[in-house]
Amino acid sequence: MERTLVELLAAKRDGLMLAEAEIRHLITSFSEGALADYQMAAFLMAVFFRGLDDAETVALTEAMLHSGSVLDLAGVLGTKVDKHSTGGVGDKVSICLAPLVAACGVPVPMVSGRGLGHTGGTLDKLEAIPGFRTDMSTKDFARIVGEIGTCMIGQTKDIAPADKRIYALRDVTATVESIPLIVASILSKKLAEGIDGLVLDVKVGRGAFMKDEKRARELADKLVRVGTRAGKKVVAVLTRMDSPLGRTVGNANETREALEVLHGKGPADLVECTLVLGAEMLVLGGKAKDTTEARSVLRAAIASGAAVRVMEKMVAAQGGDAKVVADPSRLEVAKEIVEVRAPRAGFVSGIDALAVGLTGVAMGAGRTRADQKVDPAVGIELDAKPGDAVQVGQVVARLFVRSRSAADALVERISGAFSYDDVAPAPADLVIDRLSL
Repeated sequence: MERTLVELLAAKRDGLMLAEAEIRHLITSFSEGALADYQMAAFLMAVFFRGLDDAETVALTEAMLHSGSVLDLAGVLGTKVDKHSTGGVGDKVSICLAPLVAACGVPVPMVSGRGLGHTGGTLDKLEAIPGFRTDMSTKDFARIVGEIGTCMIGQTKDIAPADKRIYALRDVTATVESIPLIVASILSKKLAEGIDGLVLDVKVGRGAFMKDEKRARELADKLVRVGTRAGKKVVAVLTRMDSPLGRTVGNANETREALEVLHGKGPADLVECTLVLGAEMLVLGGKAKDTTEARSVLRAAIASGAAVRVMEKMVAAQGGDAKVVADPSRLEVAKEIVEVRAPRAGFVSGIDALAVGLTGVAMGAGRTRADQKVDPAVGIELDAKPGDAVQVGQVVARLFVRSRSAADALVERISGAFSYDDVAPAPADLVIDRLSL
């Protein structure tokens, strides 16, 4: 006998397994209004405490995926591969990664998000480019991916709409941290892009949502298992996020820094993260036999200018000022610059990524509510990174602000994010581990 919706809620509350058809029924009923928001909230809390096994998580992912349109990219030649990051401070990798991988022959359809809380969003950074549109139709999205090799847009009303509503409920019911719900949310949006493969950058550390390696590894493992069971090629890489990635935080200045990577410049950690993820994408896309070969292909695309040319075409196709790609300094940053100085001589032993990210939000570079606007021009530049030797009074960071009136509090926050020691810290590898099946 078929269980009613209330019986399904009770079953999960009691720790029982739900069948694929039952989970699909829950999501369809929610989409059609037969299951109320408060009932879905009860289901989410039950999942938070009781969990979902892999089969249930696949069923939830596919039910959310098919609540809207799945993009048809059959006309795009090649193995289509995307990348997803779980979020960090200074993480502008997508902006340089997508055109770089596309320049190497792997199509990259990318649906990105906005910043919320202490982590920045790719869409906010791209929109620092004058005229750049991230609200394109799915038809234009598919066309641009086919013609140029990549396109970067936001989640449309047609892409996994059930996920959008469920995420809003999770945000206000303290169920965001549930790993099965995180997995279903990420994968439902990504699989709706019509991709064949996915590389996941699971951040670990102070500036990440997953602060400890055990939880991050659990999330990465579940993402790989569920994504693979859903029929996709999936690889996850665990990377450190204790200190900000690169030297900039903010929107225009992070976009500047990402564009510099395409010109063969950029800070070492940002370049390395881009190459690590890009190499995995080329292997999944069949353009390299292993990551060593793939890194050589990526570097060649930078050296030849091919990556820059793809980025110029993508920016122009999405309505943006393509001249900023050749000259990133054209992107406006706030004119008022406030310096942060080292209080002592020694070595920078650490920079608290969470504190830096929250300072960026306080400046107006990020948001605490989804309906807030961001200021693309304000931001932070780090003149010193962990391991650097500094003298007393040396500039370690600069704040780009609209007004100096509130700068004292910001300086205090950034100054407090730096820690110092008499000896240099032991270097730590960016990549903690790689997971695949």
